Amino acid sequence: MHLLIPAAGVGRRMGSDRNKLRLALLGKPLLAWTLLAAETASSITWIGIIGQLDDQPTWQTLIQDLRLSKPVTFVEGGQTRQESVYNGLQALPTDATQVLIHDGARCLATPELLDRCAEALNQYQGFVAAVPVKDTIKVVNPDHQIQDTPDRSQLWAAQTPQGFHVAPLKDCHEQGKQQGWEVTDDAALFEKVGLPVHIVLGEETNLKVTTPEDLAIAELILQQRLQKSSRTDGSES
Repeated sequence: MHLLIPAAGVGRRMGSDRNKLRLALLGKPLLAWTLLAAETASSITWIGIIGQLDDQPTWQTLIQDLRLSKPVTFVEGGQTRQESVYNGLQALPTDATQVLIHDGARCLATPELLDRCAEALNQYQGFVAAVPVKDTIKVVNPDHQIQDTPDRSQLWAAQTPQGFHVAPLKDCHEQGKQQGWEVTDDAALFEKVGLPVHIVLGEETNLKVTTPEDLAIAELILQQRLQKSSRTDGSES
């Protein structure tokens, strides 16, 4: 399975003057934890990091430090996530027929989630990892007046990975360029051309690190995981 990691963003909402994926989480850059999950996932055979040229030396050093066994390719990103993924698709090996796209800022995705998503591409042409919405959602107009309360049972919060067969996704991106469509994820391109997109159950802890508060929560979740893993290793030894 081929994995593309969009990592070209900046850290404005994080209050950072650099790519937020370079910020430290328990002593490692955020991107490191995504790469380590991909390294552990048995389904992943190739990794593409889509980033800005300024970050390339940092990522190359990180890859060396992590001593990853799987091939990692750097792809220059675009001005938007959509442009970056387009570039990533063009950089896939010629034999790639399926691809997972996972935002580097979702650094807590587990190897089990990546493997489950890879398996889903044997059944679906396109899918989104997602979790059911727990909160009541309100549709609000520009005057902050509630217009509607959707049925919560039909609402899911989209995450990544998102997975696709490569050929139709490339076609969707080409149509998007020609039509001038601007979307925030690849599933929206599938939807625009009428292709089905399914849901694969994500993980509640698979949060997107966007703000300092998110970073603090991610640190707590990761600490708990590492402590649990340490206890498990100790009991088995």
